[in-house]
Amino acid sequence: MSHQTVAWIVFNAVVFVMLALDLGVFNRKAHTVRVREALLWSAMWIGLALLFNVGVFYYLGKVAGVQFLTGYLIEKALSVDNLFVFLLVFGYFKVPAKYQHKVLFWGIIGALIMRAIFIFAGIALIQKFHWVLYIMGAFLVFTGIKLLFEKDKEIHPEKNPILLLFRKFVRCTEGYDQDKFFVRRGVQLCATPLFLVLLVIETTDVIFAVDSVPAVLSISLDPFIVYSSNVFAILGLRALFFALSGLMTMFHHLHYGLSAILIFVGVKMLIADFYKIPIYAALGFIALTLTVSVLASLKWPQHKEPTAL
Repeated sequence: MSHQTVAWIVFNAVVFVMLALDLGVFNRKAHTVRVREALLWSAMWIGLALLFNVGVFYYLGKVAGVQFLTGYLIEKALSVDNLFVFLLVFGYFKVPAKYQHKVLFWGIIGALIMRAIFIFAGIALIQKFHWVLYIMGAFLVFTGIKLLFEKDKEIHPEKNPILLLFRKFVRCTEGYDQDKFFVRRGVQLCATPLFLVLLVIETTDVIFAVDSVPAVLSISLDPFIVYSSNVFAILGLRALFFALSGLMTMFHHLHYGLSAILIFVGVKMLIADFYKIPIYAALGFIALTLTVSVLASLKWPQHKEPTAL
């Protein structure tokens, strides 16, 4: 049995066991996730990802190990941007704190499936049509420049086309019914607002995947490296949300760092046929950029304008 096959088996086993423990043991009942619990889960997921990274170094080699770590950092950084959207969505729909974990759990399950489709389709396209690499690179540069000038994130769930289409065909209840996604009203099956929130979370993740998947593909075209680094970053996203939900507004300079990273990996894709940027240089640039953007946010906090009386 090859090392790659063993890696796939171990990876899938770890993911399955952790998801089963999460849903079936630690979070069987809906409850409000406290900061201490979220920090412990975040530390566990990060530690598990780094431990798995050590295994990749040992069994698949140094290059694969650095590629995994670089892909993990890129996806983790871009996923933090998702957290702002989650916060806005939960606020817009007034989702009770004790039900937010369930929405994010099933949202992440959907994200894992969608990322698999995006990643394997992306790799297949690049291998068959090499010029797709240039389209992805140009798109990442464009997205990075756009993000550079983006000031405040806004969401408009009422304009979400998937949500509008869903409401045309499925009856929805006005209020929440515990943590249920669907309830019966007489003989009719109705969706609750909690399912609408899940629908918005899923559709926004698809939009984010359009940025993050090409970014990681600029680091490696190995399906295992790309998918496993994506999955470990996404699996820790839920705990990170609860750990940082009260602190996210502090990282107001992070979007500059994310912009620089997207432009960098886009350029890396565009010049790949002429010059291959060493993977160690890419890892160093990404780690340094994230560190500087976070430190800048802490050094120069955002001052809100006082509201007029």
